Amino acid sequence: MLLGSAATANAATVRYYAIAPGVRLNVHDGPGTSYSITRVLPEGAQVPIYCQTPGSTVSGYYGTSNIWDNISNGEFVSDAYVHTGSDGYVADRCA
Repeated sequence: MLLGSAATANAATVRYYAIAPGVRLNVHDGPGTSYSITRVLPEGAQVPIYCQTPGSTVSGYYGTSNIWDNISNGEFVSDAYVHTGSDGYVADRCA
């Protein structure tokens, strides 16, 4: 029962963010460009950010960043392509 409550509380705090306009964004299985690409998000997609972690530095639509956004279990995108409205962290650090 406790696990369900924690999952529900976590889901309530997740926000969705738009990826950069005109961009098809690579999703990696870790926080960096050296990790395998698992899929590609279509133009106009929005992503949840469950947590964020440092990784390889990427120069993208929204500047240069080493922050990677966890958008699903084992899936990460570079924050340089996600419109969070911040140059820093907007979610908890990944454990």
